[in-house]
Amino acid sequence: MKQHILVVDDDGQIRELLTRFFEAYGYGVATASSAAETLQRVGETKPDLVVLDIGLGEEDGLKVLALVKSTHPETKVVMLTGMGFVEDLLQEAQQKGADGYVSKVLPLDELLGTVRRLLKPAQS
Repeated sequence: MKQHILVVDDDGQIRELLTRFFEAYGYGVATASSAAETLQRVGETKPDLVVLDIGLGEEDGLKVLALVKSTHPETKVVMLTGMGFVEDLLQEAQQKGADGYVSKVLPLDELLGTVRRLLKPAQS
């Protein structure tokens, strides 16, 4: 059974890049660009994992994380950041339920490794 990922980023090029990348590895992919759209998609599509930009335009990705986890606690969420590893953000993301934290400046293989590690139990 194909696993599904929701890619959330306010940058259309990032959404397109990650969609193509994950589809090439056999994942089903949906996208969202805002907090409201994210919550709607999570409710409708019940993704196995959400890749969520921490800096979601004018919105706070950490607040979106908390909302996703409060309504769908079983959904895995990987925070994606263009800011590198900022200790305070990493700790806050973990406190709000993030299952992973990946920098946009790392190779995509790092993100894929995190996704595979988090989704592996569901594959067995």
